[in-house]
Amino acid sequence: MSRQVVSYDDDGHVYEFGPEMEPVYTAADGESLTVETIDSLNKEIQTDDDLLDAIPEEVNAATGPIAVEGAEPGDVLKVEIEDVRVNEDRGRVITAPGFGLLQDDEEIDHPATEITAVDGDTLDFDGIDVPIDPVIGTIGVATAEETISTLTPHDHGGNLDTTDMTGGTTAYFPVFQEGAMLAMGDSKAAMADGEMCGTGAEIGTDIDITVSVVSDPEVGIDRPVVDTGEAVKSVASADTMEEAVELANRDVLALLQADHGMSKTEAYLFSSLVGGLEISQVVDPLVTARNAVPAEYLSVPY
Repeated sequence: MSRQVVSYDDDGHVYEFGPEMEPVYTAADGESLTVETIDSLNKEIQTDDDLLDAIPEEVNAATGPIAVEGAEPGDVLKVEIEDVRVNEDRGRVITAPGFGLLQDDEEIDHPATEITAVDGDTLDFDGIDVPIDPVIGTIGVATAEETISTLTPHDHGGNLDTTDMTGGTTAYFPVFQEGAMLAMGDSKAAMADGEMCGTGAEIGTDIDITVSVVSDPEVGIDRPVVDTGEAVKSVASADTMEEAVELANRDVLALLQADHGMSKTEAYLFSSLVGGLEISQVVDPLVTARNAVPAEYLSVPY
């Protein structure tokens, strides 16, 4: 059975997640789709000589939104990410003034660009082969109240720049608005945890997903959760890394309580034995962290 293709086009993408989003496609509960995305820089960077003097107002285009039938506020949207494939012959790694972890280092050129040619299963970074391992940088749903740029992560998801958002994993999002309104883009052919310079190898992708609704969940979520098969990870974004890891730890406690019948105190103590804090990104308007619990100690209750 063929999949519906949801494409990036003139009207098929957004630069903001908000409470009032109009879908470009409505998916049935349980439907499988292919989502086509464009690189986060809208194909404006094609050679090493193409420099980004400033971050443009419209950046990180997210294909969608996709409404999912039956999704209501309080539900959980389950997104099975089956495959992420690059659909271009090059990636783009850039720095830009005022953007990135070391933006104040005068020995680093801002702006700078490195085009990474796709060669089979690898990228060519100045003669060094880097394995292609595509990830979705921006993925999220309609927000509860405020309108948030696709450049910024928050409780709805958004620009999480989390390496676990890749083929073979399942992501869960809280539903704040009818239909959920899923959108995604900003893919990378390769990216390290942290995304230190501000980008990965930015590239367009074709993403195979299956979307389904968990209605009236026994355990609700306030922020995204990812199940990699090997671990269940809460994902949280905040102004500081300290705030982000606190949120990620709190989110794991609720799941541990439900899975093991623990008190909150017991879950807190247990999380300090089996959890593991990880950095997603440190360069967006908010920073993002995750708390990973091995699958032998925690299963997602959906």
